[in-house]
Amino acid sequence: MKRKFWNWIRNEDESVSERTLFLNGQISDETWYGDEVTPQLFKDELNAGTGNITVWINSPGGDVFAAAQIYNMLRDYKGSVTVKIDGLAASAASVIAMAGDTVCVSPLAMMMIHNPATLAMGEAKDMQKAIAMLSEVKESIINAYETKTGLSRAKLSHMMDDETWFNAKKAVELGFADKILFELDETEKKENPGETEKEPEQSKGKNEKKTGEKKLPFEQDSLMFSAKSVNDSFLCAAANGNMVPVNQLEKRLNLITH
Repeated sequence: MKRKFWNWIRNEDESVSERTLFLNGQISDETWYGDEVTPQLFKDELNAGTGNITVWINSPGGDVFAAAQIYNMLRDYKGSVTVKIDGLAASAASVIAMAGDTVCVSPLAMMMIHNPATLAMGEAKDMQKAIAMLSEVKESIINAYETKTGLSRAKLSHMMDDETWFNAKKAVELGFADKILFELDETEKKENPGETEKEPEQSKGKNEKKTGEKKLPFEQDSLMFSAKSVNDSFLCAAANGNMVPVNQLEKRLNLITH
């Protein structure tokens, strides 16, 4: 069976219905539109339980249509969806992040948005068709960004043209995220004015954890990506022939818009 790019973790406390979804690595069309790993499988797993969901994202992106369908499924889910970005939410992964009712970002995490891309072969009319299709795909992506951020379509379009990267503070400032993980809100700061000034315990080493203490999700085999990794992922897909051809681009766009 092909590797899934997502993994569900159920809460150990059976009295709590909340579940956790991890999206790690490339969102690949090969593992999404193949015979084994399909949108229906993801939907079945999503609807197999009830209650609120926390989605941890660390991904350089991948297939925009897979991301669009995951976005739609999460938005349509009856429970509350909290997205937490612990490493990177770039390209198509940033689209999925917009599905959260609340989007939190690690102080060390990054987000990136850019224009969609594909490969095209053929004569001039085929190239023109590819350009027209990519333009429509870009507009559909802007829909998700605009809904979340409230920014103008023109501003978002320019940001995508420039392949814009932003850190946690910028993500919150622009509206792509609602809060930074582990930061106290204003109410908590007033109630605990000395909270941020506490000295670390002397009895523990700098990186030492208490026995039996669970690691945070981003400390558990979390993948780290750079701009080079995102570009390499795209180039590798192109070299292996895994990019979406124009005729498939049109079919997949129809799946989303109809």
